Amino acid sequence: MADNTNKSDDATVTVYSTTWCAFCNTEKQWLDKLGVKYISKNIEEDDDANKELLEKLGGNYQGVPTTDIGGEIIVGFNRPALQAALNANNLIPKAA
Repeated sequence: MADNTNKSDDATVTVYSTTWCAFCNTEKQWLDKLGVKYISKNIEEDDDANKELLEKLGGNYQGVPTTDIGGEIIVGFNRPALQAALNANNLIPKAA
């Protein structure tokens, strides 16, 4: 059965976070509330996730949460920027 939504198949959401980061947890709760599917990667417990994040940032670590939405990197829980990137990539499910 074909998926006829406008979602881009290659647009994904990845949240790089730590266990102690309150803003990371708040962002993930917000994404859950919106119904956005995302991958959460703990940069302290997962060396590969840490290396991946540093590669995306050109080695210039700036803090967590850092979110990759379809290739756009957003540092911090910047709700307007996150919302704009989610909308641009059609990643917010439509209400039934």
